[in-house]
Amino acid sequence: MTKTEIGSLVVRIFLGLSFFIHGVTKFQNGIGNTAGWFESLGMPGFGAYIVAIIELVGGLLLVVGFGTRYIAALFILIMLGAIVKVKLAAGFMGNGQGAGYELDLAFAVMAVFLVLNSNTTLSLDSKLFSKNHN
Repeated sequence: MTKTEIGSLVVRIFLGLSFFIHGVTKFQNGIGNTAGWFESLGMPGFGAYIVAIIELVGGLLLVVGFGTRYIAALFILIMLGAIVKVKLAAGFMGNGQGAGYELDLAFAVMAVFLVLNSNTTLSLDSKLFSKNHN
């Protein structure tokens, strides 16, 4: 296993766990509350359910390395949406009233890396689909 494959594994597991935890939190705090918050931002409330399910299920799939490229692409879209709709006005580091978009951007960059380097040795993708599509 190369250093790049180990790095990909670490990024994939970290990003997957991070999104999984964010998805769990949305349900634990009441998905209806999250839907209401989405509506207060001018977005449809059902979007909260879609985002939470993608974070929850996608996070787990990313940890095991199944559908990595597709899940990472969805995470990029979620992070870009969060940056534009919620965090951009606060700036990169935040404005004292709310967090900035630095973490969202870091997650998006990690996801871009996984889109470009998705089939690593220790993933279900590499075990199930032996043909390498990198």
